This record gives sequence, structure tokens and C-alpha cells, in this order.
Amino acid sequence: MTEIAGLFASPEDTDALAGLHRKLEQAAEAGDLLDIAYTTVDSPVGTLLLAATQRGIARVAYDVEDHERVLETLASKLSPRVLRAPKRLDAAARELDEYFGGQRRAFDLPLDLSLSKGFRLLVQRHLPEIGYGQTRSYRQVAELVGNPRAVRAVATACSTNPLPLVVPCHRVVLSDGRSGDYVGGAAAKTTLLALEGGNRT
Repeated sequence: MTEIAGLFASPEDTDALAGLHRKLEQAAEAGDLLDIAYTTVDSPVGTLLLAATQRGIARVAYDVEDHERVLETLASKLSPRVLRAPKRLDAAARELDEYFGGQRRAFDLPLDLSLSKGFRLLVQRHLPEIGYGQTRSYRQVAELVGNPRAVRAVATACSTNPLPLVVPCHRVVLSDGRSGDYVGGAAAKTTLLALEGGNRT
């Protein structure tokens, strides 16, 4: 899955590789051989990896998560038929652009939540109920899902959320108002909260 364009010295070779990749992508789509499509997009919080199955977007990953490792995990947990296919992620990339541009407050994308199970999945299903520009404490989320004592389990569900941004775990903060930990790092969480706070009006 490692990109190999850097092995070719000339622009002609790079163009040829890109053409071969496009043909491979088209053949995989036509032959129903592509189970997981992925791409990367630039954002104010760094380069994001987006990955989707036929059911919907399954993974959003930050640089700090190591994109190569994320792809390997997807291959082992969902399907080894993984290919960079940006067109499959066009809608997700567009909605992220709109979000970061202050023009979108909720995502309207089909989701594949098969990477989460049990209580973690329950928590992640409820996270979109926290509105744009709002925050809830881990304890409040535990109460929301009907298990007030499960504060640590809620924190784990947020830290293992496979769809950060789209499923807004960044809106869950500590009881004293501090932002707390975040899968994309503290700076990314602060940026997202500031973005939403500045666009609430």
C-alpha cells in the first residue's frame, strides 16, 4: 500500500504510473474488486485519511495515527482489497471542505460503523446528538447513553472513535471545561472547538 511514485525518476514515468493506477482503479470498480477506497485530503488540522466501504465512510484518520498503519488495520479487520480511489470519497471530501469553511454544521454521509462494537458503538451513535458549537462532559454523555457511572468507558469510546470529525467526539470535554485528550491531538481538538465556537452565530 506504500506509494511507489518516488521510485521513478522522470515525470514521464510518474505520469505512466498515475495512468496505470487509474486503470487499476477503474478495473477494480468495474469488477467489483474494490472493498475499501481511500484518499487523503488537506485540512486545517493536518492531512486526513478518508476510507469508505460500499456501505459508507468507515474511517477518518489524522496524521498522528500513522496512515499506513490505519490502512493495514482496515485491510486486516474489514478487507484486504484496499485501493486509493479518490472519486469514491468525493462527497466526504466536499463536506469536510464545507465544514472547515464554516458552511456545514452536520455531515450527511452514509456511515459504515462496523469497526465499533458494543458500548463503544452505542456511545458513538449518540455523539452526533451534541450539536455544532456545543460541548458535553464525559459524564453527561454517560448519562445520555443511560449509564451514568460509565465515564471511563465513554472516554475510551471517544478515543477509539474511527470517524473523528464526522462523528464529533471532539465535542466531549472534561467536567471542568478543559478540552481533554483527543485522537488527533490537543491542538486539533482546540482548533475544532474554536472553529465551531466562532461560527455559531
